[in-house]
Amino acid sequence: MKLLALFPVASLIAIAVPAVAEQASSYTVTDTWTLGGEGGWDYATVDPATHRLFVARNDRVMVVDTGTGKLLAEIPGMHRAHGVALAPSLGKAFVSNGDSGDVGVIDLATLTLEKTFPASAKNPDAIVYDETMKRVITMNGGSNSISVIDPATGKVTASIALPGKPEFAAVDKRGSLWVNLEDVGKLVHVDLKAGKVSATWDLAPCESPSGLAFDEVSRRVFSVCDNHTMVVTDADDGHQVARLPIGGGPDAVVYDPSTHQVVSSNRDGTLSVFKQRSADAYGALPTVTTHASARTLALDSATHKLYLPFAQSAGKGQPVQGFGILVASPTASSAAQ
Repeated sequence: MKLLALFPVASLIAIAVPAVAEQASSYTVTDTWTLGGEGGWDYATVDPATHRLFVARNDRVMVVDTGTGKLLAEIPGMHRAHGVALAPSLGKAFVSNGDSGDVGVIDLATLTLEKTFPASAKNPDAIVYDETMKRVITMNGGSNSISVIDPATGKVTASIALPGKPEFAAVDKRGSLWVNLEDVGKLVHVDLKAGKVSATWDLAPCESPSGLAFDEVSRRVFSVCDNHTMVVTDADDGHQVARLPIGGGPDAVVYDPSTHQVVSSNRDGTLSVFKQRSADAYGALPTVTTHASARTLALDSATHKLYLPFAQSAGKGQPVQGFGILVASPTASSAAQ
């Protein structure tokens, strides 16, 4: 298919739908680490400085050495852990606990759970740390809200109501946050300094947006959707600049600012990879085969490698068997383009 340009009265929207992959490689699965253990999993996060991968694993957080693939620690005391937000400047990591409605605080030096503090909301899911404002922020799927928490005191300093169920989010260095609303197919811009929603933008034709990534330089937000679509949005005015075809059942997306690649991890066992040519132009790179359960991923910004939690068997309502991590490495040609 060709580049389609639509010109509505109010705005200019360029819809980019590449027909075939560019003649270049993207990523290759280079390793599989078998870790085992019971329980499901959700988000994963990499600390590039210490070469550690953190995986939220229901009742614990698993910490893996990305150099060796060995399990360094299993930190207990979690209650349906969803995500891990790193705050290296504080020497802490923060874990959202959906069942207990609180945030666990991990000491990064000892890899132990120090304490918890309440999110004052139901089912805190996605979690981010805002280095500029020194705040932990939880997206509360059971309360349709955001909790802004001061990690120094453990107190909620702001609770911001949302017009839908929040999924993943991202912050910038200016006091803004963007979050997908899964049930209504919208993207919300939150002014953290004012403590309120400043704009709500329609992501149509996107259905059930989940994973979200942010390009700080070009000011673009990437939202992945259940209906094989990634929507690229201007972070400042909310207009869509591109729609890209991806695999089925995505749950995470990352943007690598060094290689200018956008990668969606999909439940159908694929990675959808795009090269950012400019803020509004994207070319498809070859699809990468992963595993049917590898729906989330984490990017190591230092090595540009991707880490995808998966299980050999992970049927709905069935015990997880053969849990591990797939490692996808960029090829030299894709990184250099």
